[in-house]
Amino acid sequence: MKAIWNGAIGFGLVNIPVKIYSATETSKLDLDMLDKSDFSNIKFKRVNEKTGKEVKWENIVKAYLMEDKYVVLEDEDYDKALPEKTKILSIEHFVKESEVDSVYFEMPYFLEPQKNGENAYRLLIKALQETKMAGIGTFVLRESEAIGMIRPYNDEILVLNRLRFNQEIRDYKELKIPAKKAPKPAELKIAKSLIGQLSETFDPSVYKDTYSEALLKIIKQKAKGKNVKTKKAKPVKEGKVIDLMAQLKASLQNSKSKNAS
Repeated sequence: MKAIWNGAIGFGLVNIPVKIYSATETSKLDLDMLDKSDFSNIKFKRVNEKTGKEVKWENIVKAYLMEDKYVVLEDEDYDKALPEKTKILSIEHFVKESEVDSVYFEMPYFLEPQKNGENAYRLLIKALQETKMAGIGTFVLRESEAIGMIRPYNDEILVLNRLRFNQEIRDYKELKIPAKKAPKPAELKIAKSLIGQLSETFDPSVYKDTYSEALLKIIKQKAKGKNVKTKKAKPVKEGKVIDLMAQLKASLQNSKSKNAS
């Protein structure tokens, strides 16, 4: 793993030196783009729009267009904007994790304690565990401000979840949302029974990226020159639900049959 941020967590008057590491990696297959005519690799180049010539990365700068004129930013300008947040993630509030809606969650990171910060790190894990709270604060990561939620993970490490700002969540009022009409009591009772039938403790290890595995099998078969035959997906039934109660009852019965087998 390679650290993407090096600083400290501000916990009251205590600073805990930490490094941030990405906690996830993609399970998607790494597919290359090729020219259909001869299977040559497609390359992307950074070119000057006026000259059409390629520009080396070290010669590229970032700028902001203001009043038809570009203002070029230097590396030190990013640190000047919020210098206190480039190296310290100061916990400003503690909240119940359940109060943070999942729509705000963006990306998880692991926090690794640095020298002389181990005791305070363990203290924060234990305090958060016993209070069942999570720390919320803001910091600067990769040239942009971010909200971070710090919480224990597996009782041995702190995880930083990057959160979206409230203004980043789109307004859904323009979507066609069903009117707030109460469902029929009998239908609601069966729906709740169906939920009860399918309820169990969440186990993330049960869920696998089976699509990538299936796609890799097809790739291996094609590599051997085999013709791949697969079942076609069943078309999705559309249209008005004629008898919701009948469908609920059938779903409940189907769930019972699976549990019994």
